[in-house]
Amino acid sequence: MMVLVVTQLPAAHSEAPLLSPSTSYSSDNNLVSQHDPSLQQVVEDSCWSNHKGDEQKMDLLPKMEDLLIKFFRILLRFGLSQDNILVTKALYRVHLANLIRAGDSEVKGIRNDRAKALAVVQEASGIPELNFSVRILVLGKTGVGKSATINSIFDQTKAVTDAFEPATDRIQEVVGTINGVKVIFIDTPGFLPASSSHVRRNRQIMLSVKRFIRKSPPDIVLFFERLDLINLGYSDFPLLKLITEVFGSAIWFNTTFVMTHASSVLHDELSGHPISYELHVTHCTNLIQHYVHQAVSDSKLENPVLLVENHPRCKKNSMGEAILPNGQVWRSQFLLLCICTKVLVDVSSLLKFQDSIELGPLVTPRVPSLPHLLSSLLQHRSLSAPSGVNNDMDEIIFSDSDEEDEYDQLPPIRILTKSQFKKLNKAQKKDYLEELEYRETLYLKKQLKEEFRKKQKKLSGEEGVRENDNSDDHQEAPDAILLPDMAVPLSFDSDCPVHRYRCVVTSDKWLVRPVLDPQGWDRDVGFDGINLETATEINANVSASIMGQMRKDKQDFSIQSECAAAYVDPRGPIYCASLDIHSAGKDLIYIIHGNTKLRNLKHNVTDCGVSLTSFGKKHYVGAKLEDTIIVQKRLKFVLNAGQIRASGQVAYGGSFEATLRGKDYPVRNDNICLSMAALTINKEMMLVGGFQSEFRPSRGIKVAVNANLNNQKMGQVSFKMSSSEHTEIALIAIFTIFRALFHRKTTEN
Repeated sequence: MMVLVVTQLPAAHSEAPLLSPSTSYSSDNNLVSQHDPSLQQVVEDSCWSNHKGDEQKMDLLPKMEDLLIKFFRILLRFGLSQDNILVTKALYRVHLANLIRAGDSEVKGIRNDRAKALAVVQEASGIPELNFSVRILVLGKTGVGKSATINSIFDQTKAVTDAFEPATDRIQEVVGTINGVKVIFIDTPGFLPASSSHVRRNRQIMLSVKRFIRKSPPDIVLFFERLDLINLGYSDFPLLKLITEVFGSAIWFNTTFVMTHASSVLHDELSGHPISYELHVTHCTNLIQHYVHQAVSDSKLENPVLLVENHPRCKKNSMGEAILPNGQVWRSQFLLLCICTKVLVDVSSLLKFQDSIELGPLVTPRVPSLPHLLSSLLQHRSLSAPSGVNNDMDEIIFSDSDEEDEYDQLPPIRILTKSQFKKLNKAQKKDYLEELEYRETLYLKKQLKEEFRKKQKKLSGEEGVRENDNSDDHQEAPDAILLPDMAVPLSFDSDCPVHRYRCVVTSDKWLVRPVLDPQGWDRDVGFDGINLETATEINANVSASIMGQMRKDKQDFSIQSECAAAYVDPRGPIYCASLDIHSAGKDLIYIIHGNTKLRNLKHNVTDCGVSLTSFGKKHYVGAKLEDTIIVQKRLKFVLNAGQIRASGQVAYGGSFEATLRGKDYPVRNDNICLSMAALTINKEMMLVGGFQSEFRPSRGIKVAVNANLNNQKMGQVSFKMSSSEHTEIALIAIFTIFRALFHRKTTEN
């Protein structure tokens, strides 16, 4: 396996070398007019500061050149050329770091050909003496081959090894010289396998290592794992997390993964054939890298990989060097990667790049966009008025219904038993069910009208306070009601856990029930949230409602809550204020709404609203104006417009909506709706047209159609049908599922 990655350096915008050869850097030139004396003084001051900075950069040039000369001398001693991929990458990063630090100054960079020529001369004469050392920290579980690898690198027994029990019981430095390069290994006791009983012992080892390297930090960190024991059941993530917690995320920045037992040939469990060596190494490397990403919460980190085989019977080449199944001489590759990493660490130290190294999740949260906030502001908000009617159209329909209820004029009907109903023919059954449905619709309309009239009388003060008090005293508390069970996903468990989600509605007006998450982490419990709802009337004109939901899993905590209060003026206007709180990662979004509804005419309602959104240090202010016109009780037109602004940006938007209700509204929610919305920001406009319809073609069947299209020719169409009688409709869904599965299988083939 060819290892192409060496120590990483920060991004260019952080004044650090880049990670890939394709990355470029740029600098902006500032143009200053020479006719302005004040600007001329600024230019002179700038030139003086640049001159001073150039002097500092000139002091670094000899040190950088001396480091490169040492690097070329080591390459000569090990018999390596500049064409080696690791050497090429190291020289490229040194050159790029030098250019970034030089910036726009006139200081010239270091020439590799000059450093190479001086290295040849010094190496031939042996003067000055090569002073180059590498400190390597060795970490890993017990028994993975840390001490054996140290012995293989020095080609002699420097550390005690044991195949059956831990051989290293204390931290020790193993020092040796290889071709004039001083190599210092910091050998550490092995960690125990990740488990709750071993956490304390592993933490003690890590803390002792942390104290040991405090005075003399290592240049490289090697984390050891056995290549032949890594599989999908890799369970050492808690150990990686503990290492990150004790040493900090920065320890992974100069860490190299070392895979021991790299000559082991694995076979497929099903076929028995050998597994491809390259594929197996890539799979194991990606698996460990994935868990390191989770430990540091940063997916940009990429660690180099070294393959090691310490078995005495390992295959060797003609020169007696141990080679891997892919033909690679692992010992020379090991030393070369450590030397290149050491050179890059020294370059970073000279150019002072260490302070710009940061690992972990991004601290900049996602900021809500103005178009999204404006769309939310323009949405129609129903005010929870104490009248019991939340829709303007409903209120107008009930207020105009002065005629006598049709339900009271119906003749009595005889309710049939099951046996009597079965004796009817098909046409009689249909007529009987339609008659029952018609009577049910009229009865529900009557109930809604009576409720509305009762609330209106209460608001207008026609009923005496004493009468109301007496009625409240004689009113009995409602009985507890058991809510319907939740739809729990199918499971192979013999005990269905639906009883865990049952909820009882009592007279205290508080509804508390768990939130079911089908993909929850706890299979036995299945819920990780609580939902809370309540609504109350403070007095005849003021009402309030609270709704909230809290969810918590192993990693995230989220909360959503909506609090609203409404006041109904006996003269007509309705005033409403609300506070919404939503989680956005680790931050909270606060939204304050204020609405006022004015009824200018009997069939016309005007709504004025303002909003204030706070997210971190950003604040968004918005306002809207909405007008609703109702024609013939069934046709409603809604026109609104608004704007929202923040940080010097402004977004404008508006919408028009026409809705035609069914004749049985509000009992039956049959409707057809056409809408058009426009939004503009930064001289860009978005137009969206929509169509929505919900109707019942026959008894027991509901159809919902939804379609939208924008000016960029993007949109969607959805069609939903549900039936309580015609089960053959489900065949359409079954056909669609099988067709999708067949198409997926064909695509994979």
